[in-house]
Amino acid sequence: MLVLKLGKRSYNYFLNFMDNLHWEKALEKLKKGNLHFIEDKLDGKLQNSTRRQELVGGQKPYAVILSCADSRIVPEFTFDTGLGELFVVRVAGNIANTSTLASIEYAIANLGVNLILVLGHENCGAITAAVENYNKVPDKNFSHLFRYIAPAIRQAKSNDINNIVRKNAELTAQSVYKNSKIISNAVDKGKVKIIPAYYHLESGKVDFGL
Repeated sequence: MLVLKLGKRSYNYFLNFMDNLHWEKALEKLKKGNLHFIEDKLDGKLQNSTRRQELVGGQKPYAVILSCADSRIVPEFTFDTGLGELFVVRVAGNIANTSTLASIEYAIANLGVNLILVLGHENCGAITAAVENYNKVPDKNFSHLFRYIAPAIRQAKSNDINNIVRKNAELTAQSVYKNSKIISNAVDKGKVKIIPAYYHLESGKVDFGL
């Protein structure tokens, strides 16, 4: 059984799962919240000073959202959540690089989150830029980004941007599992679920699982 060590402090991170929301229930909450968003019926709860006070001592989010940094995508609105409910990791193209993986591992190992949602979105600018520059040599920072998106460009069934977006979310979900022992061990034990998803810009609807 894996033990995570942080400095002099070590503990069995699976203990974190004991009182956290099961991934199936977490997924249902996301689906229900997304329906509120689609129907313009946001609750807007857990966003006031009382909630801020409650969270001073710590946090217990029920889902990790690996989302694109696009300004049109706001996971807290998309799933009708308040403060402390989602652990959101944002990067252009919702890629699983070292930094995003480390952030997700923190949520799994330290906060006991049981659901990871990889959220791609319609007309993703990062995906579009990667396609347009596929045969070029971009600047160093862009090349880092494009390197993670390239497999989706190669494996998508067509050159349609949104097909590539979906494939990228799917491959990123696989990468999150393959490149983290902390996460893969939790998944293999049935504690954690990783799900790729796709956001429709106009309707706000999220397709869960691709």
